[in-house]
Amino acid sequence: MSRVYAIVLRQFYLLRGSPSRIVPYFLWSALDIVLWGFITRFLSNISGGEVAIAATLLGAVILWDFFTRVMQGMTTAFFEDVWTKNFLNLFSSPLSVGEYLAGLILSSIATTSGTLLLMLVLAFAFFGFTFAKLGLLLAAFLFILFLVGIAFGIFAVGVVLRLGPSAEWFIWPIPAILAPFVCVFYPLATLPVWMQWVAKALPPSYAFEGMRSALATGVFAWGPFLIAIALAIVYIALAYVFLRAIYRSALSTGLIARYGAEAA
Repeated sequence: MSRVYAIVLRQFYLLRGSPSRIVPYFLWSALDIVLWGFITRFLSNISGGEVAIAATLLGAVILWDFFTRVMQGMTTAFFEDVWTKNFLNLFSSPLSVGEYLAGLILSSIATTSGTLLLMLVLAFAFFGFTFAKLGLLLAAFLFILFLVGIAFGIFAVGVVLRLGPSAEWFIWPIPAILAPFVCVFYPLATLPVWMQWVAKALPPSYAFEGMRSALATGVFAWGPFLIAIALAIVYIALAYVFLRAIYRSALSTGLIARYGAEAA
């Protein structure tokens, strides 16, 4: 635990000493809420308020932004070590891959919790939006997206570790690539059949379908929730196995040296 704490502490010091690192965590989330808040208000006005557009769209924005921040919270913390040529230094110590990932996950939880709170406050203060109708069900949907964000974060670390620092440009677009398949803003039935099969293999689609269903009917579907949790756990396990294999390969081939200061 002391080594996990050390990873978290490093990220804390990085953020505390650099406003340029802190502001992006909150700025993009705030802009998303403001932009989509006005869009949903406009759509509600032209639809005569007959459908709960604000609740579904703005709720979807908050949930999807949460997933994105969880994943990017992990990858950004990892990139900090890549950018500063510090990764090799860390693994010259007794630090294990699992301990390093645990530190990244805890760091991501801390930063993501702050952005989630900000989004909820802005949505309520400016647009009167609240998840009160969902209540504790909100935690279930957030939990699904949290697990999937962790899985893709671990996968992203493995990709960059294998392909090199420049591979970070493969990582940033991942949420945008997933978005059309996971039904963030529309029901699963809207998609073509082949995309529906892909969506059913992605846990976030169950979270957004469940949120829309719960807002419309007030009923929580346990079956899809349990399927999503099982899929997310499988994703995390596969991502961890992938990262471990990449890490061992980098050690045996010497590729890990590219992350040391002497390689600059």
